[in-house]
Amino acid sequence: MPSYRCLSSIPSPSSSYCPLRFRPVDADAIPAINRFLQLYKSRSCDFSLGGIYMWADYFGYEYCVARDTLFIKGISADGSRSPFFAMPIGPHNLADSVNAIKAYCRKKGIGILFSAITEEGLEKFGPLGATEVTELADWADYIYRAEDLAMLSGKAYNKKRNHVNRFMTDNPEWVLEPLKGKALDDAREFFAGMDSDSYSLMAEYERKQCANILRHYSLYPFEGAVLRGNGGKVVAFTVAEIIGDTLIVHIEKMNHDVSGAGESINKLFAAEMLMRYPGLKYINREDDAGDPGLRKAKQSYHPAAMLRKFNVTL
Repeated sequence: MPSYRCLSSIPSPSSSYCPLRFRPVDADAIPAINRFLQLYKSRSCDFSLGGIYMWADYFGYEYCVARDTLFIKGISADGSRSPFFAMPIGPHNLADSVNAIKAYCRKKGIGILFSAITEEGLEKFGPLGATEVTELADWADYIYRAEDLAMLSGKAYNKKRNHVNRFMTDNPEWVLEPLKGKALDDAREFFAGMDSDSYSLMAEYERKQCANILRHYSLYPFEGAVLRGNGGKVVAFTVAEIIGDTLIVHIEKMNHDVSGAGESINKLFAAEMLMRYPGLKYINREDDAGDPGLRKAKQSYHPAAMLRKFNVTL
């Protein structure tokens, strides 16, 4: 893989600078990008391999590494095709990295827009001359306490526990298996036979990328599981990754005709991950993309917090 690392520091745009040279996000970039994500340890799904790779084509993601800093550039999918940048990840002052982006944008004749900036990151942009800040209300991540989803304790989770108990009663032969080997093959077959939940452009893209993740699952440092019911039939599967103290769930698919399959894989997988990773504190089940049904489903699990995101124009 070609290296675009610059050996000199990133100075202000008024002096000579190391030009940013972006290249498409591809499989070869996984180790390089993941190194930065694991160091940054953000709880946002936008700073995870799944969040980047599943939407790489949709947003036209490209990346560049300059002076040990990761830069990611995308293109808005709202029809304007406007370029945007993610929060740079690296050990240096944010102002230096922003200056490098400013120089790149001047050279390309494009505006300077940062997207999906968290509230924590937003505080750092104030001194850098932000001219407009817009909240992305439909893209806030749902953050849950890992123990809450693993235990489903208390009155608030009565209905969820009932669904899980119903599944286990109806399926005394149930088993949760790691997503590998035959279980992975069976998950692929199960997903290929599923009907689409929606026929929107975004839903169809998401379906395509789910299949792509399953096809190339071994390339990613993901955690996953398959839930089987009676007769060993797959009734649900899930794919996630761990960043710091947070499990980020990228994919969760179930047979809606099997009562409690979704609630069961949610609970059982959370419990399995908490047992294997005692330092796990939170589970990010990503955003609802403004979909009312998805919003209701995510709210029903009583999130501990909403991770808000913003667009920032300089």
